[in-house]
Formats: sequence, structure tokens, C-alpha cells
Amino acid sequence: MNQRVIQIENPERAGLVRLGRNLEYFTLAYNSAEGIIAVVAGLIAGSIALVGFGFDSLIEVTSGAVLLWRLHLDVDEERRERVEAVSLRIVGICFLVLAVYVSYDSIKSLMRREAPEESLPGIILAAVSLVVMRLLVRAKRKVARGIKSSALMADSKQTELCTYLSAILLVGLLLNALLGWWWADPVAALIMVPIIAREGIEAVRGETCCDEGAGHPT
Repeated sequence: MNQRVIQIENPERAGLVRLGRNLEYFTLAYNSAEGIIAVVAGLIAGSIALVGFGFDSLIEVTSGAVLLWRLHLDVDEERRERVEAVSLRIVGICFLVLAVYVSYDSIKSLMRREAPEESLPGIILAAVSLVVMRLLVRAKRKVARGIKSSALMADSKQTELCTYLSAILLVGLLLNALLGWWWADPVAALIMVPIIAREGIEAVRGETCCDEGAGHPT
């Protein structure tokens, strides 16, 4: 009953919330497929950066699921705020775990000079994700500003991070495939670490990106 009243009084917000849910459903579907493909292709090729990218996709799935929960509770302001706080910390912990994993495997690979094989599926996946993630960032930020959701804005920041990781991954895989630079893969993975760790620390502290994101072009 309350939800119907709010939708009648503020149809624009209700429409944005529905759009936000659809974006998160797409995020769940795309990142699930992306994560499985990246991890399998990475294990086959021995690519640390590709496996790390796959785990990042699975973290995006976790974030998307939490954001769906938050958007379904949009009519309940008290519960909404509590879900936002919890979601930020859960995702932050996941990012920190990912940063530790990528650091360990990258350093081990460099010390042992473990050269990954070429991965055409990984290159294609990184190129496609570079485009898809950028479009998702713009759409999520539009909704986040419209409904003034700090959690959704933080989620868009994670999607933006995935865009950066896609670019770094693509460069590393191409350098290895075209020039035989075996070290490009673990180095590319190490470049991801400070980006991932920073986002994790901010999320665990409960910091959001609403003000920062508001100034970014969409």
C-alpha cells in the first residue's frame, strides 16, 4: 500500500528505481557470465590478471545482489539506510581479499617467471567489458543521482573500477600475445592492486562516492 502511494506521489522516482533494478539484474547476469569465462580462460592460459578479473566480476555480482535488496526496500527509509551501510562494508571486505590474492599470485609469478599462454577469449572478453562497463557506469550514476542513493553511487564506482581493470587486462594480454612479454600479465595484475585496495578501504570505512561522482561527466 505504501509503495503504491509513493509511486503515485513521485512517479519519476518510482521509474528511476525500476530502472535501477533492471540495471542491477543486467549486472548480475553479465558479471556472472564474465566471471565464469574469465576464471576458466585464466586457469587454462595461466593468466593471473585474467583470473583476478574473474574474481572481481564475482564481487560485482555480490554488490549487484545487495543493491537489488536495497532498491526493493526503497520505500522504507530506515531499512534502506541500514542496507546501504551493510552493503558498503561487505563489498569493501571482498575487495581487500581480492587485492591480497592478486598481489600474492602476481609476485609469485614474477619470481618464478611463469609465462601465461595467449588467451584469445580473454582478449575478446576484456574488449567487450570495456564498452559494456562504461555504459553501465553512466546509467547507474544517472539513477543514483535521481534517487539520491549513496549505495548505488558506490556501486557505480565499482563498475567504473571494472572498466579500468578491463583496460589494464586488455593491454597486458595483448602485450603477451603480440610481443611475448610474459611479465606484462602479472605486472598488469599488480597495477590493479592499489585501485582495488583503495576502493575496499573506502567501502569498509563506510565512505561513499556521491559527492565525488556528482561532478563526473555522464
